[in-house]
Amino acid sequence: MRRFIDLFFKLLELLVVLNLLAMVAMVFGNVVLRYGFNSGITTSDEMSRYCFIWLTYLGAMIAMREKGHLGVDTLVKHLPVMGKKACLLVSESLMLFCNVLFFIGTWKMHELQVTNVSPVVGISMIWIYGIGYVVAVVMGLFNVDMLFRLFTGRLRDDELVQVVDSEDVPHTAVAGGVEGRS
Repeated sequence: MRRFIDLFFKLLELLVVLNLLAMVAMVFGNVVLRYGFNSGITTSDEMSRYCFIWLTYLGAMIAMREKGHLGVDTLVKHLPVMGKKACLLVSESLMLFCNVLFFIGTWKMHELQVTNVSPVVGISMIWIYGIGYVVAVVMGLFNVDMLFRLFTGRLRDDELVQVVDSEDVPHTAVAGGVEGRS
């Protein structure tokens, strides 16, 4: 299961890179065409906007896995273990609730988005906003996993504070022959 999750997130990282490359190519190409040749690609503005939407949601899922979202731990890190557990319970429960709302909102808007067509490209808008299903499920699964581990006592004390300092974020560093985790 761990291998499947790792492959899934590698795919998400690849999609982020492809979306970023597509955005750069479309916007830069359109700028060159407009200023250099007095023409342009009409679909590039709209498609780069859609790539940005997907890039944002894909990045949010990756950041959730890497615990890279912003947070404030000023109070929580000074609480006793039971206080940290209570704060984690409230935090994860609220995030799960938000993910459920996000899924329901996407579901309720589904019929409208299927019939709504983008003005320039002409594709169904569910291809753009349907990512809400994936985001809500993936992030909700992280919340459920964290709550399950909290209730079963499988969380280490250092996992009770979910904020990770930028110095603590694992990254690859090949300096002086020492290789970090990527």
